[in-house]
Amino acid sequence: MIKTGNPVISIYTEMTPNPETMKFVANKLLYPGKSIDFPDENTAGPSPLAKELFSFPFIKSVFIASNFVTLTKTVDTDDWQDVIPTIKQFLKDYLENGGPVVNEEDIVVTKSDATNFISADDDDVVKRIKELLENYVKPAVEMDGGAIQFRSYDDGVVNLMLQGSCSGCPSSMITLKAGIEGMMKRMIPEVKEVVAEAE
Repeated sequence: MIKTGNPVISIYTEMTPNPETMKFVANKLLYPGKSIDFPDENTAGPSPLAKELFSFPFIKSVFIASNFVTLTKTVDTDDWQDVIPTIKQFLKDYLENGGPVVNEEDIVVTKSDATNFISADDDDVVKRIKELLENYVKPAVEMDGGAIQFRSYDDGVVNLMLQGSCSGCPSSMITLKAGIEGMMKRMIPEVKEVVAEAE
C-alpha cells in the first residue's frame, strides 16, 4: 500500500499592479473566504506564517487571503527576481509540512474593524455598498493580490481601507476613483464620493 503524506504544494507568482508587491499563489486554500493584513512585523502575532515571512530581511508587509500571500518588499530590495525562488521554496516547505497559517483565536476583533460583512444594524445604503464590494470589487481586487474593506459611510462619502497590493499602489487611487467610485455612484445614487483610509 502506498503511504500518502501531505499533498505536494505548488506555488506560482503573479505580478500585481503595484511594483513593490508580488502575489504568491498556492494550490491549496490558506485562509478560505477571508483575508488578513499584516502591515509590519509587530502585527504578525496571529499568523505563524507571517512571522516566518517577516524573518526575511526584504519583506516589509504580508497579506494573506484565500489561496495566496501578497508580499511587499522593502524599498532597498532591488528586484523581485532575486528573492522569488527563496520565498517559493520556503512557502512550499512550510505548507507541505502543515505549518499553521493563521490562528483565529489570536485575532483581536474590534468593533471598528473594517469588514464587508453585513450586520443587522447596517442601514439600507451600507448594506448595498457592502454587497457591491463583496460581489463586484472583491473578486477583481483579489486577482491583483489585494483587498478593499468597508470602513464607514457618512453623508454620501464611502470610506474604504486598501490592503495587500492595493496599499501604497500607484494605480490603486485610479481604481478607487475611476472604477469603484464610478460603479457605486451608478448603482447606489446616495453615494457621492469614495475615499481611501490609510492604514
